[in-house]
Amino acid sequence: MATRDLEYKPLLYTTTVRNPERVKSLLNILVQFDGQTLTDELATRIVAETIRYGLYRPVHNTTSIKEKYGNTPKGTFAKQILTDSEVQYIITNNPQQHKEAGFDYGYPSRFATIFDFTKELGFVYFNPNEPIQFSALGHMLSQVYHVTVAEGGDINVEIVHPEYEQQAFMQSLAKSQRKNPFVRVLNDNIPLILLAQVIKLLNANPEYRTESGKTKGIARHELPLLIFWKDNNAESLYNRIVQLRNEYAYSPSEEHICDICINEIMNGFKEFKQKSIMSEYPDEFIRKMRITGLFSLRGAGRFLDINYNEEEKINYILQTYSSYEHYENEREYFDYMAEIDPQLFEVESIQITANQSEQLLNNWLEIYSWEDIKREMLILQKRASSRDSVLKLLAAPTRLEFLTALSIKSQLPHVRVIPNYACDDTGLPTSTAGGGKGDIECYEYDKGILVEVTMAEGRTQTMMEVWPIDRHLEEFITNNQIEAQAVFIAPSIFHDSTMQIDFVRATYQRIIRPYSIDTFLSFLNDIITLYQ
Repeated sequence: MATRDLEYKPLLYTTTVRNPERVKSLLNILVQFDGQTLTDELATRIVAETIRYGLYRPVHNTTSIKEKYGNTPKGTFAKQILTDSEVQYIITNNPQQHKEAGFDYGYPSRFATIFDFTKELGFVYFNPNEPIQFSALGHMLSQVYHVTVAEGGDINVEIVHPEYEQQAFMQSLAKSQRKNPFVRVLNDNIPLILLAQVIKLLNANPEYRTESGKTKGIARHELPLLIFWKDNNAESLYNRIVQLRNEYAYSPSEEHICDICINEIMNGFKEFKQKSIMSEYPDEFIRKMRITGLFSLRGAGRFLDINYNEEEKINYILQTYSSYEHYENEREYFDYMAEIDPQLFEVESIQITANQSEQLLNNWLEIYSWEDIKREMLILQKRASSRDSVLKLLAAPTRLEFLTALSIKSQLPHVRVIPNYACDDTGLPTSTAGGGKGDIECYEYDKGILVEVTMAEGRTQTMMEVWPIDRHLEEFITNNQIEAQAVFIAPSIFHDSTMQIDFVRATYQRIIRPYSIDTFLSFLNDIITLYQ
């Protein structure tokens, strides 16, 4: 494409995989084909595998297929795997009206739209009739989950390396250039770096700090200016935001923000839907930035700021990647994106202490009341979508850990509640608790309660949850030399899980108390102690 054909465009990383948390699941499937030559037939077969596992769900399917997908959200692993005949039914009855350069019309082109984003970020390189090549970053991301299929067809998904997701996206987005040979736009900046630079300029202005001197960062309604911004001049963008704040404080109209983006920044390039500018583009951008672990939400989601636990990493990124080389060749750009910087991974984060963790939970209880917490946990139980500006950005398993910790602290303030999930400097989790330890450690006087939560149901719950809970409980008792029991919370408790729990109690005298989410909320409503 000639330079004259290029245009300035607002930042939208991908229209197909807007939630970056889907990428690890897709790569878990694609990595099985690493090294194989990408023919149209193989591309169709790979899409078929994403359908088989429920990661891609075309509209027209049978009642039995819908039952296997269950009430699992779109873009996540289904409850049960599809048979060959069910996969073939979907492919036959859902022809893809789609064409991408180099790929055959239909499902081969659908493959390209699903996986192009992973190519742009340096995770996996592919071209028609060439071998599929995973980078080291791509392999990391594909290993977040360990996925198995039980004899009855249940899909078992175990999170084994939650930290790999944050590391892979942090490395990739620290380099990701708007002006690159994959998307070919005229905008010329690295969005993550432009964001960090603007936030630092805003935070350096004492006028924009809270009464207690804390920083706020950039307001959510100001993000469209960054998303539409043409170059990497952070000071110019900062000055435009200052002008906006001088004129309207923190309450400009949505119409005025849209006018700045379309007519001032883009010089009347084209019309955009107001909802896209003010909601859809910022939501997608925040998801991408938060998955790096480098940024925190403040003011109940109204501001995006630096995560000060990771400030050294941000400073390193600014020093290392602010000056960058442009690439005209796709392969050269991919190799640059795929290269791991070991020094970046070695920069240490500030660790939150147990006392700080408890204080951060108390801070969130000033935002979320007991009624709010109950409502959001019941939304999770129904697998419905949250409308909360902060919680909707958390994946369901992570959100359940966070809300469970809040629920206990809300109703039983005397209990020490220490969650093991990774979190930012506000206490908002960035991922679930890592493997090898319990989700939430609670201490009530001289007793211990290990709280384990899961979104898994059915046979998957029984196979993947009960034995690790027993192992974690045994280690919790041994390490703390304390009398302890476990509380197990899920949307519903499968019958076989109860039988296993009874076996653990009878055989090892270790107590695991299972609760569905609604039952646990009722329990907290009525009791005065967590230990039973």
